[in-house]
Amino acid sequence: MATFFEHFTPQEIARISATGRRVKLPAGWSPIWEDTPADKAYILLDGTVSVRKDGVEIAQLGAGDIVGEAAIVGGKLRTASIVALTPLDAIHLTDETLRELDDEWPTFHEALVRVAQTRYPSGDDVTD
Repeated sequence: MATFFEHFTPQEIARISATGRRVKLPAGWSPIWEDTPADKAYILLDGTVSVRKDGVEIAQLGAGDIVGEAAIVGGKLRTASIVALTPLDAIHLTDETLRELDDEWPTFHEALVRVAQTRYPSGDDVTD
């Protein structure tokens, strides 16, 4: 499965990185919780997360993946929780920043759509 970052050139990745805030998160930490408002997303630079719905793991994501984006773009509550399985190095994007990138940058929007289509072929956005 393609990662989110595979859709961008190194210069575009640098632009995304500069837009967000680089954060380090400890293993065991849960930056996104099921049934909460969509106020942030993370692009994983290093580490692995567990995607859990109703406490059951439904996927694992790693470096180059984005988490938390679908609920922001869709304007919904989160449908899953994210738990760090390892220490994480990530780019934190606020909901406002992600929406601005999505609205103003067609390549970013297309990458979000591509990731959503590969993760949720049935149209269900279950990983955030």
